Amino acid sequence: MKLKKYLYKKVESTNNVALRLIKQGNKRGIILTDQQTKGKGRRKNKWISIKGNLFLSVFFEISKKISLSKIINLNLKIIKKIIYKKINTLILIKKPNDILINKKKVCGILQETIFQQNRKYLIVGIGINISSSPKINNYSTTFLNNYTNKKFKRLELFKEIKLLYEKNLHSFGI
Repeated sequence: MKLKKYLYKKVESTNNVALRLIKQGNKRGIILTDQQTKGKGRRKNKWISIKGNLFLSVFFEISKKISLSKIINLNLKIIKKIIYKKINTLILIKKPNDILINKKKVCGILQETIFQQNRKYLIVGIGINISSSPKINNYSTTFLNNYTNKKFKRLELFKEIKLLYEKNLHSFGI
């Protein structure tokens, strides 16, 4: 199943764009932006969006019966697989939504579910530090280009994530 691409230069939050698109009747898609002005993390935390990093949201209909823990595990595995393919370094999952390299956060995933016209939708916001990482008190961060000679490119990584989600949409019970 194909995901329609929505490309933006600047948005408040890719998850907010996904929510708007669902309310307009769009069934599935993937949103990419160069910049977020109000990126979101869990528990209303802010995701610090440094230009040059990857900010995207995937949205699609899911089964009403699928468990939240299965959704979380699927999303983490998809992103971990893509990163591991690029760098042969120990990559850990820190539940519920972080991916770490050498105990430093490189990726955060924010998952939201909504009901629209009696259908359940999943919005998966993904932020990956590619070329730099924010300084956060009491929390070590890193970025992908620290771990490879061949530099990561945002659009290549975006395309890989899109393809892997398209291949795995059936796992979400649709």
